[in-house]
Amino acid sequence: MMSTTENISTSFKVAAKVKDYFQLIKFTLSFTVVFSCVICYLLAPEITYNLKMVVLLFVAGMLVTGSANAINQAVEKDTDAMMKRTGKRPVADGRMSQQEAYTFALVAGVVGVLLMWQFFNLTSALLSAFSLFLYAYIYTPLKKVNSIAVLVGAFPGALPCLIGWVAGTGEFSVGGWILFGMQFLWQFPHFWAIAWVAHNDYSKAGFKLLPSDKGPTKFTALQSVVYALIMIPVGILPYYFNISGSLSLWIVLICNLCMVAQCIRLYIEMDVKAARRVMFSSYIYLPIVLLALLLDKVNS
Repeated sequence: MMSTTENISTSFKVAAKVKDYFQLIKFTLSFTVVFSCVICYLLAPEITYNLKMVVLLFVAGMLVTGSANAINQAVEKDTDAMMKRTGKRPVADGRMSQQEAYTFALVAGVVGVLLMWQFFNLTSALLSAFSLFLYAYIYTPLKKVNSIAVLVGAFPGALPCLIGWVAGTGEFSVGGWILFGMQFLWQFPHFWAIAWVAHNDYSKAGFKLLPSDKGPTKFTALQSVVYALIMIPVGILPYYFNISGSLSLWIVLICNLCMVAQCIRLYIEMDVKAARRVMFSSYIYLPIVLLALLLDKVNS
């Protein structure tokens, strides 16, 4: 029989391994991504709240997203080790082998896509697989090549909205594209703010993620303002196409104006503090907007 000390040691090892896997799938990021997918599924016409289907979509989404993030960390093992903010990730720190990360990614990705196919539809399953491929094998290596990686990465970043809608409707209809467009545009000020704050780390690793080769510049800030401004008319479309009501229209408009204001402030102040405000504003923006749309959903 195992001694009490051995039991405690085993428990700590298991807890440490679980913690490593949470880091491997970037749990907080994955949760945010899957949250968007679930909300957009519930926004689909004729879809009503069903706990079983929501849980299945959440699990499938976490598996697919976790797979993409695991591949990302396996591929970027050496560059992650160079950066302060990522140096303690399990693969970069040597606590987990690249092979283990790839094996997990394969199993999680296949199971996640099959769940989408089995319980929702083939279209959403194929879209999930495409999103995983685009993030892991196109966006990830492109980050070291050219700042266009941010544009490319915005597609798999926004696809969860379309996946959720298609999972609910079985088709690529206008509502799904509107939700995709909203999250697609949101990513530019969001990600450029992160890249601004972490510019030194990213530069050390050879990542090219800001619009200007010279790093944080007026051009970068101006680009953020432009995308934030485009978010305003796009934010009106859910009301115009009868997806949600007038209350959410005003909430989304206020949120968009706040994003514009923070981006303009970044353009004026040009410092990390202002970039951090844009970053945190974008974190708050997404759940407020999506929940407002859902709570104000027009039942047809």
